[in-house]
Amino acid sequence: MDWSGRFALSTYRMAGYAASPLAPLLVGLRARKGKEIPARRKERYGKSSIARPSGPLIWVHAASVGETNAVLPLINLITETGTQVLLTTVTVTSAQIAQKHLPSGAFHQFVPFDIAPYVNRFLNFWQPDMALFVESEIWPFILSELNNRDIPMIVVNGRMSERSFRRWSKFPSVFRQMFGNVPLCLAQTKEDRDRYTNLGVAQVEVTGNLKFDVPPPQADEEQLQRLRMAVGNRPVWVAASTHPGEERLLAQAHSRMAVRIPNLLTIIVPRHPERSDDIMKELVGIVPRIQRRSEEPDLFPKTDIYIADTIGEMGLFYRLSRIAFVGGSLVDHGGQNPIEPARLGCTILHGPSVENFQNIYDALDQTGGAECLHNERELIQTLARLMSSSAEIDRRVELARRSLRPFSGALDMTMMALNPFLEPLKINAELNRANSETP
Repeated sequence: MDWSGRFALSTYRMAGYAASPLAPLLVGLRARKGKEIPARRKERYGKSSIARPSGPLIWVHAASVGETNAVLPLINLITETGTQVLLTTVTVTSAQIAQKHLPSGAFHQFVPFDIAPYVNRFLNFWQPDMALFVESEIWPFILSELNNRDIPMIVVNGRMSERSFRRWSKFPSVFRQMFGNVPLCLAQTKEDRDRYTNLGVAQVEVTGNLKFDVPPPQADEEQLQRLRMAVGNRPVWVAASTHPGEERLLAQAHSRMAVRIPNLLTIIVPRHPERSDDIMKELVGIVPRIQRRSEEPDLFPKTDIYIADTIGEMGLFYRLSRIAFVGGSLVDHGGQNPIEPARLGCTILHGPSVENFQNIYDALDQTGGAECLHNERELIQTLARLMSSSAEIDRRVELARRSLRPFSGALDMTMMALNPFLEPLKINAELNRANSETP
């Protein structure tokens, strides 16, 4: 028996109990920052705001926007079998996307805090038949409680960065306690598979990255035409999914480039739109004219930096520019997903910190579809070069698209791997439906 792992999780559980009186304070602080929906606070304590449907139920958990978008096509396929799906997420942004795009037979709740009373209340109410956790979500008490209740938990689109692997390697007994009974882990890459296997997960298969099979983000055609008219012939580039520390650097780069490239427009799309107040304050004095889309949606002719702090409009801004810097890469974050801009015809620029999507960036960089930049000077030089040659942009866009083609097919492979677990639930769903229709 793995006593060290049990002891660590017991300590974690007791710490959760001790911290539980502070949970309302935390929720209140998050709500003031726009990170909670006040009317749905109780979901953080495991209290449902909707009724549980009858019949089999699969619980799918995704952390944020990227994971939610990645798993939506899989949820569509699962609900087509007649099995209902409960999707939980952490962030307000992902909740709004879920509410807009979930199919019939699926519904959304916020994930409860990983504290025993809240998790037990959540599981007692929903009683899921199976849980699917997306990518790298690890909640120690939730995972151990699923194990205690014999609810199978499967990792889909599994990702284990080298940094996370090194960290968990220091506590192998804790990891085994959480994942030792996981019946299946569906990993994105061979490297992810090896890391999960080395940490003690018995059954790991490589099924690829679901994000390659997600349709590109849509754009409201009317809004797109309005923005295109406003941009006109101005040179424009977009900095997407930016993180703290990057916006200031990007604004400084804009200020210096504007001397060489008259009428330049920089569009900054922060990873977390609720940070826009802080970004505005930070950029004051660096460039003359900053505009925030949430307050002034119509682009002004003299705007230098347009902060796109709205939700669900990423497809709009990728279609406005053929050059996209993908954020989270000039700071020590690990990078954000470059698949969407590449598929929408952008040439990709990024910083050196891309370990979260290393294999994708490797493929893009090796073919010339993307370029790694290490500092402000390199960013300015590369942008100036690209903006002077549309032919160079065309060439790199095509190279990016070619380099991503071999990665598709993850959705079909994931469904095939899940079928042995889904088939009994499908049969139960059909029996439940037949019984409900019997007079």
